[in-house]
Amino acid sequence: MSKNLTLTAESMNARERMLAAINHQPVDRIPTDIWATSEVWANLRAHFGEGTDIKAALHIDGFIGTHPEYIGPRLPVLPADESVDYWGVRCKQISHAGGTYNEQYFSPLASARTIDDLDRYAWPRVEWFDYSKMRAKAEEGRQTHAVDCGYMAPFYYHNLLRGLEQSLMDPVEDPELTHEIVRRISEFFLAYHRRMFEECAGLIDLTQVTDDLGCQTGPLISVPLYREFYAPWHKKMIALAHEFGIKVMHHDDGGCRPFIPLLVEMGIDVLNPVQWRCPGMDMRELKAEFGKQICFHGAVENQEILPFGTPDDVRAEVRHCIKALASDGTGYILAPCHNLQGITPIANILAMYETAWTEGRY
Repeated sequence: MSKNLTLTAESMNARERMLAAINHQPVDRIPTDIWATSEVWANLRAHFGEGTDIKAALHIDGFIGTHPEYIGPRLPVLPADESVDYWGVRCKQISHAGGTYNEQYFSPLASARTIDDLDRYAWPRVEWFDYSKMRAKAEEGRQTHAVDCGYMAPFYYHNLLRGLEQSLMDPVEDPELTHEIVRRISEFFLAYHRRMFEECAGLIDLTQVTDDLGCQTGPLISVPLYREFYAPWHKKMIALAHEFGIKVMHHDDGGCRPFIPLLVEMGIDVLNPVQWRCPGMDMRELKAEFGKQICFHGAVENQEILPFGTPDDVRAEVRHCIKALASDGTGYILAPCHNLQGITPIANILAMYETAWTEGRY
């Protein structure tokens, strides 16, 4: 397989193509995106050669992001293989097959039992960020690409701050404390994103209102618990984005099917990653039921086919996804179902994007 795919004329640029798919308008070809680990990017650079624009070589459309610079309180100095963010969440690099991941080992609110405990925690503040360079980045990026900005995830950050197991027990053990934790997380997200959206008014195309509500076998929490503790905040976050004319992507791994009708009702515009091997996530059924209202993003199977299949298996999977999720010729952005892993053969990555490029045309 050649290192560069054959070039042919296109009638749309990356920005036009991505936005057309999101808006259910005609596209010249299926738009594409990529999520990948650092090891995959290193392997792609080795394949194409340093200095190559890999996304251009693979005809990947994707997004260009903009974000503020953190200028808040000095963060603790940790060993080289550890990290801490402005929430106080600490991670350590752990080696796995094909690379390393930053695995969380410290949750700053794990021992909180009362509202007073929450008061003693240093909650992030909007003033901890410099927004002054965001607009220039967005203006430059949107000349060719759709611009994304922001990430609001109250359930996920509840998991991070309390630890996954404790956060799943919180709503049952202490509803009052849970409501207060989620409120404080969400009110920061809303204020922080309003500040970003105001700084870049008219320039941002997409933001994420997202949460991992599903796992491999189905939901992590019940729909009633979601409705009580998290859905009201998702609704406010989606409304904030739409107030500024910004589309909303909702990322939700696993078997999240029971939540999709409510998410669509609240106004999400894009659903990622469509992990179709999980219960309830049949692509044709999702397209038939929700394809008029939302765009789908991802879906190329990343647990078995991409890392362990052959290039022919990958080509068949790309055709499968396009046939199911772009049956009306739009409303689908092809991408791997979450991050490409370091063990994924380069030949399979090339086969995915070559097939989308050569066979996803209209």
